[in-house]
Amino acid sequence: MRRVSTQVVVPLAIVALIVLYFGWQSWRGPEVEGYVIEPVPLVQTVVGTGRVMTASRAQVGSEITAVVKERRVQEGDTVAPGELLLVLSAEDIAAEVRQAEAALEELVTTRRPQAAIDLERAESELAQARRETARRQALAERSQLSAEALEQAQEAERLAQAAVDSARLTVSALAPGNVEERRLEQRLAALRAQLAKTEVRSEVAGTILTRNVDPGDLVQPGRVLFTIALEGGMEIRVPLDERNLSRLALEQKATAIADAYPNQPFPARVKFIAPSIDPQSGTVEVRLAVDPVPAFVRQDMTVSVTIETGRRDSALAVPNDALRSVQGREAELLLVRDGRVQRQAVTLGLRGLAMSEVENGLSEGDRVVADMATELTEGKRVRFVERQAPVSSDRDNAASRNESPMNFD
Repeated sequence: MRRVSTQVVVPLAIVALIVLYFGWQSWRGPEVEGYVIEPVPLVQTVVGTGRVMTASRAQVGSEITAVVKERRVQEGDTVAPGELLLVLSAEDIAAEVRQAEAALEELVTTRRPQAAIDLERAESELAQARRETARRQALAERSQLSAEALEQAQEAERLAQAAVDSARLTVSALAPGNVEERRLEQRLAALRAQLAKTEVRSEVAGTILTRNVDPGDLVQPGRVLFTIALEGGMEIRVPLDERNLSRLALEQKATAIADAYPNQPFPARVKFIAPSIDPQSGTVEVRLAVDPVPAFVRQDMTVSVTIETGRRDSALAVPNDALRSVQGREAELLLVRDGRVQRQAVTLGLRGLAMSEVENGLSEGDRVVADMATELTEGKRVRFVERQAPVSSDRDNAASRNESPMNFD
């Protein structure tokens, strides 16, 4: 009788234990993975790719049509204001300058003295004509000379007076500082200025970016011969997705890394945000100042930039897969408190690809449910299993999408 009882009781006990176990497990609820919230330092960034550009460029051309005789610089050369870049053929202009110089010298050494001599001769002839007229006038009054002879003397005096007046005008025109000298000096100055244009010089300090001319070329006004990048004006131009516009501000700090020198990051700062959006690409142009400019940085170099748009030394943040019903800055989380699911409305702060800051509605130590395929109802019992919060590794992906990852310090 005792043996039969044992055979029955043991299976019944096992079944009872199984039923109790599954009942207890059912009472405890399913396992859910989630995150235990702790304060962490956060940095929000916008990442993009751009190019190094000079803030200002100068284009150099010729003011005259001429053949290139000599080129003094090439790409990459550093030039100073006034430095000679190009020499143009100038034989014809130089000949005209020599002619103008000779004309001015002739005025001083020949024409001006000759005019003074001519005036003196004319004045002498006028004095003689006046004496002759006076002599004939006296003879005519005594009826010793015909009226016709007197008229001839008077006419000769008038001609002599006209010659004196003309000589005086010539002397006056040729006098130092008067009309003729000024005319010759102005012509000489114009020709010398034209001759100076055969030497093309830099007006600025900078680096030669492009040169579009060689000896023997015929150059004309309007043609760009050299492009010069001005000193001290290096910047980075980056097109960023317009979705990042609200996060951007002037003077934000940034870190730039040249593709050619990935181990040598250098600082930059936001100095310009375009007032309009490119409708073709949906991007906004951002310019970053670089000061000092590293020696290895070159014009048109490709660089990746990380702009710091927000920072928290200590903040409560949740992985983005825990966020539900996100509407702007408002969202909802599922918390596990006392073994039960509880919905919690929260206000978001800094946003990123991996993590988002929670400004209100969350406390240190709270247990937040991670994203689940199964929908959990309010008050449902669950068993919480902690999951490691993701460390942002979205920088590379964000660079291609121009989005803003949340990075940990």
